[in-house]
Amino acid sequence: MNQPKHSLPIIVAGGGIGGLAAALALTRQGFRVKVLEKSPELGEIGAGVQFGPNAFAALDALGVGEKGRARAVYTDDMVMHDCIDESIVGKIETGQAFLEYFGNPYAVCHRADVHMSLLEGARETDRIEVLTATEVVRVEQDDRGVTVFDQHGQGHMGLALIGADGVKSAVREQYVGDEARISGHVVYRAVVDKKDFPQNLAWNSASIWVGPNHHLVHYPLRGGEQFNVVVTFHSREKEAWSVTEGSRAEVETYFQGISPKARQLIDLPKSWKRWATVDREPIGQWSFGRVTLLGDAAHVTLQYLAQGACMAIEDAVTLGEAIKQCDTIDNLDFEKAFDLYQRSRITRTARIVLSSREMGRIYHAQGVERLVRNDLWKNKTQAEFYRSIEWLYGWKVDNCLKE
Repeated sequence: MNQPKHSLPIIVAGGGIGGLAAALALTRQGFRVKVLEKSPELGEIGAGVQFGPNAFAALDALGVGEKGRARAVYTDDMVMHDCIDESIVGKIETGQAFLEYFGNPYAVCHRADVHMSLLEGARETDRIEVLTATEVVRVEQDDRGVTVFDQHGQGHMGLALIGADGVKSAVREQYVGDEARISGHVVYRAVVDKKDFPQNLAWNSASIWVGPNHHLVHYPLRGGEQFNVVVTFHSREKEAWSVTEGSRAEVETYFQGISPKARQLIDLPKSWKRWATVDREPIGQWSFGRVTLLGDAAHVTLQYLAQGACMAIEDAVTLGEAIKQCDTIDNLDFEKAFDLYQRSRITRTARIVLSSREMGRIYHAQGVERLVRNDLWKNKTQAEFYRSIEWLYGWKVDNCLKE
């Protein structure tokens, strides 16, 4: 490898999927990186994530595509059932025709496995330093660099700062200061071993059961040895963003009247994690001098398009490409690079945020609206399905700077 371009690193706040992806993207442009993670150790909470062709294209650009592919499960399709009458609402086949159309596969995997693939990539370079138990609380900057202060008052000096510190981003709070939007939608997530999963649902499929004000999801993980189980409902309570232990008794009160086949999913997990979810209104600026935001800190979204992790990794690759375009032998204008990065991402990520809200409404339709939803995709060909999602899955490195 060439020598690093500068004695100071670029600082990344957050050591999750977005933060590690950003670190890898920056090292590929010749920089050293210091990652500040507030947790005592690196890791990811959660269960399964869905990875479309766009995410695999981004992982490839970071040099960890093969690691990610080795840990993924490649499903036969994505299928939506009505959880009241068990009818198929829509099915998108994700086999060879899908691969040929998009140039990359669709797969599902454990969130921790995605994080591990990025972490392994980070450990293969000597340009990434990670400090755990280090929480970013304040930032100062001038025309030479940034100083990031942690909870102990220690200052960390760097060329620039990437705020990848999640939903409760301290970096966003300092520079934007907006409130998260409480969705009122609660998500329960669990992982169930194959031996405990009902055979009549053990499909090689990303499956969703949609119903009035709720839905259920299941798909295989880790070579089919486990299954991801997710249930979502509109809470009757006043919610605030949180991750807590769940209660099966609470879940059961929201899923009355669903088909026995779908109801099996509620009885499976021995323990649940409960997420009260939020998103934010899209903003037109998330770069401020030598500071920019990435991932959930920039554009936290609801889960209905399964694109949160994918967007963070896309962000990281686009950030690296923007820096590369604005770098010269004599100087790198971080402000110009960060502006190019945000202009390349704002419309796409805002579309994800707003479309996810609308998809939540479609999933949770009731009454006549449910009938309309169930009629939407009747007789649609696979080619028509593929064209309709090309905007989502067609992202590639060579078009990522298109504004």
